[in-house]
This record gives sequence, structure tokens and C-alpha cells, in this order.
Amino acid sequence: MPLLQHSKEYTIDDIYALPDGQRAELIDGQMYMMAPPTRRHQQILGALYRKIADYIDRKGGSCEVDIAPFAVFLNADDKNYVEPDISIICSPDKLTDKGCTGAPDWIIEIVSPGSRRTDYFTKLFKYRTAGVKEYWIVDPDKNRILVYNFASEDTGDYTFSEVVKVGIYDDLEIDFNAIDF
Repeated sequence: MPLLQHSKEYTIDDIYALPDGQRAELIDGQMYMMAPPTRRHQQILGALYRKIADYIDRKGGSCEVDIAPFAVFLNADDKNYVEPDISIICSPDKLTDKGCTGAPDWIIEIVSPGSRRTDYFTKLFKYRTAGVKEYWIVDPDKNRILVYNFASEDTGDYTFSEVVKVGIYDDLEIDFNAIDF
């Protein structure tokens, strides 16, 4: 995700002023341009979304799962706007017609070549300080899933051939080996 010039501080108004079809994220007033996702990225996104949404539906849960492009206003200010690949929000009061105001409970980012540094470093720090409870970095190039459970301060490092336990739910596990992507 290329960072635009460092000297200017951007706001959400700058995001909304982008030409149709152009996407960017805003972290602490810095704008990061987003490239279109690959087919494999979208396959992983779809498979994970289905697993999580089906689980929530089966349990009759109150959490909502949303996929990008879905606006998350992390700090409820005009300097932070992200579009996580998958956002799970369990507080209905955070949801508006524009997106989510405040930190989702669980965020999943699927790494693209252009987003590697942002997903592994910039967003990791930002999501943690904003109050996200759990953050997964799914890296298709490395066949790796990094799990950060900020609530319990646990981390996990998994491969695409393992079962990953979800921290915000007691009985949800995702078997990456069983997912066809």
C-alpha cells in the first residue's frame, strides 16, 4: 500500500473526494492507497466470511460480519479510516449506515504484496491501541496466519494446514486445511 506524501495530513474528506473506484485508507492522517485484490485474496476472503457468518447464524449471535469495502472509523475522528478485509462487530451501537464507529471486536487482514508492511506493522499497532480484541494476519504467500489476541495478550503462528481457535468465541475454530482456496 503506497503511502502518499508525508508532509500533508489527510482527513476523511480526502478519502471521500477520491475518484470513483479508487480506494485508500487513512491512518493517523496519512493516506495509504489500495491496489485491487487478487483472485486468491478474494477466494480466501469469501471462504473465511462464509465460515464466520455461518457460525454466527447457527448460534443466533448478535455480532455482525462485514467484508471490504466496509468503512471502519477506528478512533471516531476524521484522521482514521480503514477497510479491513473482514470486520466482526459485536456492539450494534457502533454500527451506522456509514460503517463502524470505533474498534471492531475482531479484524482479519489478508496480506497482498502492496499491503505487507502496513498489515504487519502499521495496522497491528493501530488496531491494538484502538481497542480491537483480536487481529488475524492471513498471509497467502507465506501460507501463514498470525493471531493476536489483544484481550489475553496471546499470539499464535499457524500454517494453512492447521486449525486456528478464535479468541472472541469459546467454540469456533477454523480449519484452514479444510478450506479450498
